[in-house]
Amino acid sequence: MINPQVPDSKLANAIRSLTMDAVQKANSGHPGAPMGMAEMAVALWHRNLKHNPLNPKWYDRDRFVLSNGHASMLIYSLLYLTGYGVTIDDIKDFRQLHSKTPGHPEYGITPGVETTTGPLGQGIGNAVGFALSEALLSQEFNREEHKIVDHFTYAFAGDGCLMEGVSHEVFSLAGTLKLNKLIVLYDSNGISIDGQINPWFSDDTSKRFEAYGWQVLEVDGHDIDAIDEAINQAKDFSRQLDTGPTLIICKTVIGKGSPKVQGSSKAHGAPLGTEEVIQARKALGIEWGDFEVPKDVLDSWNHITKGAGQQAVWDSVWASYKVQYPDLAAEYERRMSGQLPLDFEEKFQTYLEQVIQDQKTLATRKSSQDTIAKLAEVLPELLGGSADLTSSNLTIWQDAVPVRSGTGNISFGRHINYGVREFGMAAIMNGISLHGGYLPFGGTFLTFSDYSRNGIRMSALMKQKVVHVFTHDSIGLGEDGPTHQSIEHAWSLRLIPNLEVWRPCDTTETAVAWRAAVKRNGPSALLLSRQNLPFIARDEICLKDIEKGGYVLRAVVNPKAILIATGSEVQIAMDAQMKLKDEGIAVSIVSMPSTSVFDRQSNEYKSEVLPRNVPKFAVEAGSTVPWYKYVGQDGAVVGIDTFGESAPANDLFNYFGITSDKLVQLVINSIKE
Repeated sequence: MINPQVPDSKLANAIRSLTMDAVQKANSGHPGAPMGMAEMAVALWHRNLKHNPLNPKWYDRDRFVLSNGHASMLIYSLLYLTGYGVTIDDIKDFRQLHSKTPGHPEYGITPGVETTTGPLGQGIGNAVGFALSEALLSQEFNREEHKIVDHFTYAFAGDGCLMEGVSHEVFSLAGTLKLNKLIVLYDSNGISIDGQINPWFSDDTSKRFEAYGWQVLEVDGHDIDAIDEAINQAKDFSRQLDTGPTLIICKTVIGKGSPKVQGSSKAHGAPLGTEEVIQARKALGIEWGDFEVPKDVLDSWNHITKGAGQQAVWDSVWASYKVQYPDLAAEYERRMSGQLPLDFEEKFQTYLEQVIQDQKTLATRKSSQDTIAKLAEVLPELLGGSADLTSSNLTIWQDAVPVRSGTGNISFGRHINYGVREFGMAAIMNGISLHGGYLPFGGTFLTFSDYSRNGIRMSALMKQKVVHVFTHDSIGLGEDGPTHQSIEHAWSLRLIPNLEVWRPCDTTETAVAWRAAVKRNGPSALLLSRQNLPFIARDEICLKDIEKGGYVLRAVVNPKAILIATGSEVQIAMDAQMKLKDEGIAVSIVSMPSTSVFDRQSNEYKSEVLPRNVPKFAVEAGSTVPWYKYVGQDGAVVGIDTFGESAPANDLFNYFGITSDKLVQLVINSIKE
């Protein structure tokens, strides 16, 4: 609650003092941005933000994203001041091991932090995902007089965020979709690490965003009343039809209050120094001690009572909603809590049995599409899309309604045309997942995972349920040539911690991979073929073991060697097995659709699948070196460690020696030795 007896300047200076003290004690950090953005924070967090410190996961809270995550002491100060579970001791532990106040805000560590921000531009992408989720959920669940989904998404962003290319991708789409409950406050201080930005960033930001379809407002970033008025103008704007998001350009001075370093890059990424902190306190009129906030200031900042009241208003609407629409309410709670339907396993098992019965020869991208269609029936939260490759990725299903802008600003749908925006798609999907209510997936070619990689890494870091669909997974895509042919990409994704990568070999493995991705509390990547792959019959043990990531697909008694394969190359291994049988050499085949899942199995199981005393040979149309983890230095790998060529797929596999004959010869030579 606003206390007229406490000047706004003292509220802002509480942020500045905590920032200076924490950065100085840690001898590390970025004091300039929080000091320069303090008035922006007062205008938003003290006057406008709808949130409840005692319930940071309240469904209808406003979402706040600090995209310029190096300014982390800003949000930590706000969380402490407004009454979240962040203490003054946590502030003192800034940037220390296992503290609640790490160097950049991290989701799941600090209560009230909505997303992990650090790589500039990612946070604003997440914010677009938040706003998109709110818009779609409101269309799906709100009823007249029962607006249970009705909140804003606010983001603070700096010059660096707007320089990053991903900002164009996500802001362009946000304007096109008219996400008018997205409000971005831009800290325009004109400084980055290298100094004054004019020589390398001279965009007319206002015209840029107007071209996107945004409302643009410009204010003095140190005038709290002006910022407050702009925020309320943005909220009023959102109530009109056919309006877009709002950008509020806040002209600020970085490091404001520090006599020697304000307005310069020196304020950006280093402590001010003990003497400069003393001088800054004098200049700002801060009379309290280190890591102290006067009681009247702390009381004025505290949002617990007001936040509880804000939620109580919603609780009343929610209680009435549950009485009038009990089924919708139960569905909303299920989806926001991330729970699968109770009958999911039963329905999916029926589908899997049909897949096995049909025995179709299909490209795994087509197998994936068939599975998506079934998932869309049983999971209303499934929200798909593609980065302008829908007809190639096959990430759409029959009767899927596209998300479009329109009267009322956005029309409800379950398929998003992201356009040629791979990086933006990955960042937006992270925001969708973080918001709750939807299970996002999006597709592009595997080689273009390079574009979206940082977003993929962030979903892994935050343990978000996001499904990345990557098709055209090898030289098997053929004539498009080396620019589109993946070589190192499968392993570059497998190396990301907490990302579960699947490269299935047929319809059955594709369905199992999708089931694993949907059930998992974390991100998954499905690597799928362009070319058709034959159905492979399996016994019951094999079927159960697919979900373990690696299993014996074709067993023999006393094998002379083990052939390990994944994806389209499983068929090469099977052909090699038959040829070796004709030579009197018995080998078994291990299909390994997911190395990361296999690696998590018990040592006993892994030893059963890959016994130590049997020579091993791996085949995959990609980088060879990582496979030696499984075959050992005495084994061999058939693969490709150069870029591809433009030619039909079969010609390429022969040209690069990724053939059953090559595999056969390696086994025979090994046995002779």
